[in-house]
Amino acid sequence: MARVYNFSAGPSMLPEAVLRRAQAEMLDYQGSGQSVMEMSHRSKWFDAIAVNTEAAIRRVLNVPDNYKIGFFQGGATQQFAMVPLNFMTTGKADYLVTGNFSKKAAEEAAKFGTANIVASSKDKNFTYIPDVNAINYDKDASYIHICQNNTIFGTKFKEVPQVDGVPLVADMSSMICSEPVDVSKYGCIYFGVQKNIAPAGMAIAIVREDLLGQSAKGMTPEQIPTMMNYTTLLNADSMYNTPPCWCIYMTGLVMDYLEHDIGGLAEMKKINEAKAKVLYDYLDSQDFYTNPVQHAYRSMMNVTFTSPSAELDKAFCAAAAEAGFVNLKGHRLVGGMRASIYNAMPPKAIDELVQFMEKFRKENQ
Repeated sequence: MARVYNFSAGPSMLPEAVLRRAQAEMLDYQGSGQSVMEMSHRSKWFDAIAVNTEAAIRRVLNVPDNYKIGFFQGGATQQFAMVPLNFMTTGKADYLVTGNFSKKAAEEAAKFGTANIVASSKDKNFTYIPDVNAINYDKDASYIHICQNNTIFGTKFKEVPQVDGVPLVADMSSMICSEPVDVSKYGCIYFGVQKNIAPAGMAIAIVREDLLGQSAKGMTPEQIPTMMNYTTLLNADSMYNTPPCWCIYMTGLVMDYLEHDIGGLAEMKKINEAKAKVLYDYLDSQDFYTNPVQHAYRSMMNVTFTSPSAELDKAFCAAAAEAGFVNLKGHRLVGGMRASIYNAMPPKAIDELVQFMEKFRKENQ
């Protein structure tokens, strides 16, 4: 059976080279006589996997030495609560609401203190990003929180807030490793791995060391539930309990692919920019499909568009799936279509998708 092009927002495609390597190592990982799926997380084999995976993340993302890296269960959604529990020391934090997940993060933070919505793009259905330099941030905020790429609405921060003395916390779930990032601009970066990194079931957090050992106002660090405490889990090298072993292993394979097959994130960015340009250029060249996002804030990873009617949107998705382009249906909050073109999506797929879109347009104009 031929593989389809999976445009899902997540779980998403993984590089075929990575899947083949995992397949080859499935039954016997490096002479251990067992699969990574079944080996002890305390074994010498898995210890090496975890250590090497963290080291690879540091190299690929150029993570400074004063940051710790942790592997967590619960996905990015659990991080919505972990961030305020660990970092909301003043009892308040600033949130920029630019889509569904930043909204959910703010709602979760409000359970532990005051989540100040200092900027929002809801007024235009999240089709733009507010000017981060024109926002009146609270000087007493414990941190500023953003969702840097908005999976559902197809927008992306091109510039991030930088306020002296106030750490920036970013959810990078749908754009991590798509391009280089200056980790030093952030106090904490977290992301679910199911879009660009590994199978679903894990989140990774990169935390600046000086932020550890704290807690939300009114609590002590010891009162934070153990499995929600960054300090406890990071000091245990993510081995406080049984970690998501398979996801860690797959993350290591993807990091190796990015580092050695692609040549690093600068090269990955060039590939991703070229893919996005093909699709956006086509959308801008005709008037059957419409992309609602203001051009300056278009996501490189998630491209949203609609046809002239909801009925045609439905017909498009059905015909696309029949042709091997699956999971193009847009999120229920916005409808239409969404092409998530993460790292593993080959450039050839975008060319073929555009050809299909043009064929559909001609048949339904």
